Order: sequence, then C-alpha cells, then structure tokens
Amino acid sequence: MNKKYTYVWVSLIVLIFGIIVIPRIVERLSSNTVVENDRLNGSGQNGTLGYILLDGKKRKVPSFEFINQDSVLINDKDYLGKVYVVDFFFTRCPSICPVMTTNLVSVQNHFIGEKDFAIASFSITPDFDTPAVLREYVEKYEVNNENWNLMTGDHDSIYQLANAGFNIFAAEMPDVPGGFEHSGLFALVDKDGYLRSRIDEFGNPIVYYRGAILEEKGANDQGETEEIGILKEDIKKLLEE
Repeated sequence: MNKKYTYVWVSLIVLIFGIIVIPRIVERLSSNTVVENDRLNGSGQNGTLGYILLDGKKRKVPSFEFINQDSVLINDKDYLGKVYVVDFFFTRCPSICPVMTTNLVSVQNHFIGEKDFAIASFSITPDFDTPAVLREYVEKYEVNNENWNLMTGDHDSIYQLANAGFNIFAAEMPDVPGGFEHSGLFALVDKDGYLRSRIDEFGNPIVYYRGAILEEKGANDQGETEEIGILKEDIKKLLEE
C-alpha cells in the first residue's frame, strides 16, 4: 500500500511540474531570456560598477607624466573629471596592438562629442615611439578624440606604471614576434581617478576588459568573447554618475 501511494504522489508531482513549470521554460526560450549572460547584465550589483581593491582600499591611478603625440607634457591630473580607458601598446607591434587600437577607435567613435571621455595609451617601446612616430600612428588609425593621448617617455617609468601601477603585464621578450610581450588588457578609470570594473555573477570585479579580441568577430580561437560592447556600456554608466 505504501509503495502504491508513493507512486501516486510522484505522478502527481510530475503532473504539477509539467503544468506550471514547463510552459514558463518554453516562454523564456522563445524570448531568449534563458540564455541571458549575468556578466553582460551586471547582475549581483544591479548593473552598477565596482571598485578595484588593493589591501581593502580602492585602487587609484598612480601619478604619471609623459609626452604625447604632439610633444605636450601630459600627467594623471589632466584626466581628472574624465572617464577614460588605459592601454599599453607599441606602434611596431605585429600581433595584438592593431586589434586593440581598432577597438579603441570603435570606442572613440561611439562617444563622439562626449567631452568627458578620454583614452590614455602608453608606448612600451618609448625609445622608438617618439612623438613624431606616434603622430603617424594617430593619422593611420584616424584617432580624432582630442582627449586621446598616445604617450612616450622614460622606459623604466612606463614599465613601472604598467606592471606595478596597473598590474597590466608588459615585458621585453626577444623570442616573441615584435620582441615585446604585453597582455592586451584595457583598464577603466572613473572621473575621480579610481579603477572601476563590471561585477560578475559571483559579485567579483572582472578587473580588466580584453582589448585584443575584435568587437566584430565576437570571440577568438580560444572561445574568449570580446568585451568591447561591455566596456562601452560601462563607460556610459560612469559618464552618467
């Protein structure tokens, strides 16, 4: 008798599940909401951006001072009051830099006329990337945002800024194409000079945005998806703060 009643209860539960739950799943599938990515919708923080912490304190952009493509001295204080993206590159890079710059031009064009948006690009081959070389690079990629500075200067200071200041890897490596290795990551900075980032589904910041995957391609050979669309969304949020 007990086994008979058990079968009845199990059948009843399955029937209720089929009546209530399955139609909802079908509805979500038809509207594509079931595959919505938490990382894209900023769940966990209601779409807000988190701060990058170091020893429990909000990380701020370290001081810097370099020469830009117009031979103008630029420092970190020039960026206060602006939302900006930071990257490290070099003009002779045969691999990821063209992709990174192409993505940044896309971001630049997305925020045309936005006076509070800027970009800070630092050359990791400053001995070769003089202001004149950087000016040619600017013209080649149609960089037209007046707040986009491509900077060069003291070799050790730039590597210190990359590896210790931003924790974005850069190093001289004679065995790799171009002789230099770097991560291809973008950092996002708010108007007060703090490093900011999208929060993932676990409540942790993604920290950096992958800049070496073409936005139009969507993913690379390793299956990593581009994050330029996410970056644009997050820039907009910071501009509205």
